[in-house]
Amino acid sequence: MDRILSAMKAMALILIVLLAVGIFLVRRAMALPLGEAYERVTAGNAVLIDVREPSEWQNGVAEPAVLLSLSDLRGARTGWTEFLAANKDKELILYCRSGNRSGIAAGILRKEGFRVENAGGFSRWKSAGLPVRQP
Repeated sequence: MDRILSAMKAMALILIVLLAVGIFLVRRAMALPLGEAYERVTAGNAVLIDVREPSEWQNGVAEPAVLLSLSDLRGARTGWTEFLAANKDKELILYCRSGNRSGIAAGILRKEGFRVENAGGFSRWKSAGLPVRQP
């Protein structure tokens, strides 16, 4: 009986590890390549949006980014409403700190009919040597 319980625990641990690795790989594969994102934005075909909170913007933002927080998208949409109306025909490329919140925002906007891509986290943008500014 002890052997069976040990084997079941080992299998559960292996499944948890495989699931975690799978989630990590899917998240990385889903992020839009940054060079491609930058080209789309500079060509005027897309708009880059930083969905982090205003306090996070103090550490720098991507140069071409529009600053619209996820909390505003989920809430009153004081900044989002006019922006979305003006950019309904453009692709929206989102990023946050790690890619999680931009993924949430992308899901919300896709359900509303927008063309959306998740560029992942701001650290990827900086590491790629793409332009950054202080808001």
